[in-house]
Amino acid sequence: MLKIAVPNKGSLADSAAAILREAGYRQRSDTRDLVMTDPANDVEFFYLRPRDIAVYVGEGTLDIGLTGRDLVLDARAPVTERMELGFGESHFFFAGPVDGPCSVEELEGKRIATSYAGLLEEYLKERSLTARVVRLDGAVESAVRLGVADVIADVVETGNTLRQAGLQIFGDPILTSVAVLVTRNSTTDPAGLDVFLRRVKGVLVARSYVMMDYDIRVEQVELACVLTPGIESPTVSPLHREGWVAVRSMVPHDDAQRVMDALYDLGARGILVTNIHACRL
Repeated sequence: MLKIAVPNKGSLADSAAAILREAGYRQRSDTRDLVMTDPANDVEFFYLRPRDIAVYVGEGTLDIGLTGRDLVLDARAPVTERMELGFGESHFFFAGPVDGPCSVEELEGKRIATSYAGLLEEYLKERSLTARVVRLDGAVESAVRLGVADVIADVVETGNTLRQAGLQIFGDPILTSVAVLVTRNSTTDPAGLDVFLRRVKGVLVARSYVMMDYDIRVEQVELACVLTPGIESPTVSPLHREGWVAVRSMVPHDDAQRVMDALYDLGARGILVTNIHACRL
């Protein structure tokens, strides 16, 4: 039975559960449940702190983990990233007082507070910077005011919390993170992993595309297919109406409205767009 670790709470947990349900896997109905068995698919889900997931997978206790890339790097666990999951994006920056350091080079010899000590230490090492990393578990933005750090390294969303603490962002992002799927560093994949990866990938592709159907005159088909090339090729079927055909093709979700406008200008009519819930390509 495939053992899979997923976040137990927060936005990561909600998004992971949604993808797994769309992929056909049973998920818990009570957030207090820490284990969920799906015998029909021969998998078992373990709901853990997102920060701990890479550790369990790296130790070989669990086969697969869904968590943030930032947490994977911070754990320094022996795992391999297999797939981006398209949610949970976050950005890590340095921030300090207005009259403090304003570039990464000025961090030499400074005290830096963070909840991601492992990630930050690797970042500093790669740049040959020597600084004291102050490990904290939350409320990092207060570290400068309380005198335990000169600057901080933390997740930044709107920046409002930092401004309220009298801090400003400087330098390029330390990391742009996203939710990822990881497995243990190994030469052999666990049984059932290929099916699981194929299902999840199918959901991600389905979310990125829509199915577009439209009718168009035969002489305009070639131009229309340039607009809607699909994954392999559009499906073109004759209509009862002489000189017209029906075309069906997958179109990138974010581009659908522009394509519809272009098709209409080309003479297409009856243009319909529907969501795709899952696919295998």
